[in-house]
Amino acid sequence: MSEPSSEIPVERRQLIFKALVEAQDGGIGVAASRTATAQQFAVTEDQVRDIEREGSANLWPPLE
Repeated sequence: MSEPSSEIPVERRQLIFKALVEAQDGGIGVAASRTATAQQFAVTEDQVRDIEREGSANLWPPLE
């Protein structure tokens, strides 16, 4: 079983969020970008979704 996304260090969550946003900005669809980012960072898509919500709510880079 994977760890809750809150147990992933914040610096790593921010890297995951940045990679996700950059993939989407690069033209990859939302679902495909979540899958690719999950694979790249060896996390689950559910963790990516949690990180996506957290990053959006906190205006993490590159949103700031």
